[in-house]
Amino acid sequence: MNALSASAPSPFPVPTPDLAAVKARQLAAWSSGDYAVVGTTLQIVGETLCEALDLRSGERVLDIAAGNGNASLAAARRWCAVTSTDYVPALLERGRARAAAEGLDLEFREADAEALPFDDASFDAVVSTFGAMFAPDAPRVAAEMLRVCRPGGRIGLANWTPQGFIGQMFKTIGRHVPPPPGVSSPALWGTRERIDELFGAQASRIEAAPRHFAFRYRSPLHMLQVFRGFYGPVLKAFAALDAAGQTALANDLLDLYGRFNRAGDGSLVAPSEYLEIVITRR
Repeated sequence: MNALSASAPSPFPVPTPDLAAVKARQLAAWSSGDYAVVGTTLQIVGETLCEALDLRSGERVLDIAAGNGNASLAAARRWCAVTSTDYVPALLERGRARAAAEGLDLEFREADAEALPFDDASFDAVVSTFGAMFAPDAPRVAAEMLRVCRPGGRIGLANWTPQGFIGQMFKTIGRHVPPPPGVSSPALWGTRERIDELFGAQASRIEAAPRHFAFRYRSPLHMLQVFRGFYGPVLKAFAALDAAGQTALANDLLDLYGRFNRAGDGSLVAPSEYLEIVITRR
């Protein structure tokens, strides 16, 4: 048997990541550009998730890593008492402006998903669309979501899958700008196995179903321009590379967009798989 058989421990220790440093870099990334330009296009996912949760008027709803408020606004349209949170103040301002334009009454608060400033069992439903999945300390985020959700309440998530369009986009970026060692991929949140691991012990029921959101842009190049200019993680990835590296990353992304594009008329329609999850708190 080879000395490095499957049953033998790895001779290479897994590095312990500096999660505080990772979070600081993530905050800088999400604060750069203007995520709202991309986030606004995802509104339908918030609406669909609120329907999956079967929200009722008067329920207390917390939106974690809310961005510019897609799920928050969807819950407020259903007459829920909504608290929208994010650790990027500028995104909360965009959500507040959207709510004011629609005459919706909800609270906006700056908050870290890993240390929520709310009492235990404060909410009937806790939601996050493509937000909580990016926090570096996944077990801590899950524990916080469970803590603030009342027994019998629901946790609703929309998370990109590893094999879907956005999951593959982050994989492509990672080949050019490697992620910090020891930090698990956010796309694992788009697998039933990871959800069971994070929430199963305190859940009476978990429902998970694959869904698709279609990104629609004028062309593959247009999507690249929008993401490179406004989507923080992509903007920062390009900024970390020299001119040759930027060209290589751009070409790989355009190749990826072409493989997922089903438009056939020069525009871009790229379905991206995500996992829609509803967890009933034990």
